[in-house]
Amino acid sequence: MTLSYWEIKSWLTNVDYTIVGSGIVGLNCALQLKKRFPKANILILEKGTLPQGASTKNAGFACFGSLSEIVADLKTHTEQEVLDLVQKRVKGLQKLRDNLGDKTIDYQQLGGYELFNTNSDLFETCLHQKTLVNNLLKPVFEDNVFSLKENRFGFKNIKNQYCFNQFEGQIDTGRMMEALLKKALLKGIKILNNVSVSSFSEDANAVKVETNQFSFSTSKLLIATNGFASVLNIPKVKPARAQVLITKPIKNLHIKGTFHLDEGYYYFRNIDNRILFGGGRNLDFKGEETTELSQTDLIQNKLEALLKTTILPNTPFQIEHRWSGIMGVGTQKKPIVKQLSNNVFCGVRLGGMGVAIGSLIGEELANLIA
Repeated sequence: MTLSYWEIKSWLTNVDYTIVGSGIVGLNCALQLKKRFPKANILILEKGTLPQGASTKNAGFACFGSLSEIVADLKTHTEQEVLDLVQKRVKGLQKLRDNLGDKTIDYQQLGGYELFNTNSDLFETCLHQKTLVNNLLKPVFEDNVFSLKENRFGFKNIKNQYCFNQFEGQIDTGRMMEALLKKALLKGIKILNNVSVSSFSEDANAVKVETNQFSFSTSKLLIATNGFASVLNIPKVKPARAQVLITKPIKNLHIKGTFHLDEGYYYFRNIDNRILFGGGRNLDFKGEETTELSQTDLIQNKLEALLKTTILPNTPFQIEHRWSGIMGVGTQKKPIVKQLSNNVFCGVRLGGMGVAIGSLIGEELANLIA
C-alpha cells in the first residue's frame, strides 16, 4: 500500500504513543495517556474492522468469579492472592461504571448463579468452602457474597440448589465499546482499523513498526492485544477461543441474570428476550488454543444440546447467530502489565475477565510510561 504525503503527515508522523489493539484495554490506555499528556499524538492500530479479540465478542458478564472458580484458585494461589484478584476485578468494574455510566452500558445487577451437574461432587466441595470464601471476601463487600437458592428457573438435569452471588451483573458490551470509541475520537486519539502489526524493532529513541499496510516510527509502543499477544512473541500468554451462540427472541422468557455451569466452562444470560450461551472450551483445550475466529461442530452441538436438555428443556427455541472471541490466558490468573524493553510495554493475559479488569489494566499500562 502506497500512502500519500498527506496521509503520512497526518497519521504517521511524530507519533508519541502507538497502542496495538482497540479493545477495552487499548482504549482505556489511550484515554489515560491523553489525560496525562494532553498534547501527545496517540495512534491506535486495530487489526479488525471492529475490535477483534474479546471486547465486543464476549458475553457481557460484569462478574468477578463464581464460587467454584474461587475455590479452584485457592488451590493454586494464596488467600491473599485470591483476595487481590477479586479486589482488582471489583475495582475495575467500578471504574468502568464510573467512566461510562450505568445507563450507557446498560448495567443491570441481576445477580449471578452457579449451577451444578447432578453427578458432580463439586457442589459438596463448594458448600463446604462457602463460609470460608464469604469470610475471605467480607473485607471487600462487607456482606456475604454467596448464598444458596432453590432452582426456580425450570432448569433440568442439575442439582435443585444453586449458588447465588448477589453482587454480579451484566452489561451491553457493544454499547460499552461504542462509548469508549466515541470518547477516544472526541479527545483527538487516532484509530486505524484493518491494520495488523507483524513485527517491531527498536533503537535508542524509537520503535519501528511493520504492519500489513505500512511501516512507521513511534516513540513508545504499547501492546494491548490480549489473546493475540503470542503473535507478537509475548511469552506466558496463550490464546483461548470462546464460542458463543444466541437464540431468537423467546416469548415470556423468565430467565434473568448471569449463569455459570460446569466450573464456569459454560455460561449464559438473558439479553433482549434471548438466551446468549457460550463456552465448551473444556471439550477441546488444544483445539481452542487458537486465534481463528471460527466455530466447531463439537462445541456448537454441545451448546445446543445443553440448551435443549438443561437450560430451556420445555421451551421451543431457534438459534439466530453464532460467533467466537479470543481470550488471553496463562498458568497464572494475574494479568501481565510490564515494560518489555526501553520503549515497548504490554498489558495482556486478562484471563476471560476483560469486562471486569480491562479499564484498570488499560490505566495501569498507560501509567508504566514515566
